[in-house]
Amino acid sequence: MPIKLPENLPAYEVLQREGVMVMSEDVALRQDIRPLRIGLLNLMPKKIQTENQFARLIGATPLQIELSLIRMTEHRTRNTAAEHMAEFYRPFQEVKSEKFDGLIITGAPIEHLEFDEVTYWDELREVFDWTQTNVHSTFGVCWGGMAMINHFHGVPKHMLERKAFGCFRHQNLAPASPYLRGFSDDLLIPVSRWTEMKQEEIDAVPGLRTLLGSEEVGPCLVEDPCHRALYIFNHFEYDSDTLKQEYDRDVANGTPINVPVNYYPDDDPSKPPQNRWRSHAHLLYGNWINEIYQSTPYDLNEIGG
Repeated sequence: MPIKLPENLPAYEVLQREGVMVMSEDVALRQDIRPLRIGLLNLMPKKIQTENQFARLIGATPLQIELSLIRMTEHRTRNTAAEHMAEFYRPFQEVKSEKFDGLIITGAPIEHLEFDEVTYWDELREVFDWTQTNVHSTFGVCWGGMAMINHFHGVPKHMLERKAFGCFRHQNLAPASPYLRGFSDDLLIPVSRWTEMKQEEIDAVPGLRTLLGSEEVGPCLVEDPCHRALYIFNHFEYDSDTLKQEYDRDVANGTPINVPVNYYPDDDPSKPPQNRWRSHAHLLYGNWINEIYQSTPYDLNEIGG
């Protein structure tokens, strides 16, 4: 089954060209099936790029997905056209009476700020609490995951002396987890962050379980069954050239930055980067969607009951 998107959303044409099954509203209405309602709370400045990345992953399953784009109510982005935001996004205050099978909360480039210094922190905390009554399963990504685990469990983030930047080896710490079905014993994952979560502080919280971790860059994927949530601190969703874009931007701006680790062949930025995480990205998000499908109520009104 395909992912349902508005035909004029840029991701529709991008995914169609890539061979991902997409369908319009008209076609979806003719199918006698309840699609999974997945929300994307997009906190990233490059909204369209982020839409493409996550729609690509959740649209690759055999299930019909209805993707809803959500933004913070008062925050205004400066990097995406106002027309795009007005046409495709709804503010959280307009959707909070609705129920969702799944919600993805993206990262945001505000790691240097304390959580309570973020202008929309109060509303984001409201979102976190709302997931417990209106969302069946939530996926917090990078800063979004750090913010969520801090809100529910008080686990702090810590600034790094230098940016963790590149593709780092991670270990599969829970091979029997349904979220890691099909995963290798170790794998590469893109990392791009100035902060970290400490494994010992996660271990100190009853109920939390780390599924993927790295000796170099710490915990990566954490399961929180009590809050029906997953927190991932790295970037499976990245395109092949996302780290390159970040590296080229910093070089052009004169910002000190190391060549991303294990990304370019022979660590040579003049060579095209290689994508060695794509298959595991599809596995993880496919497994997440499958777990939602297996356990979510057929009647949306029963979610959170």
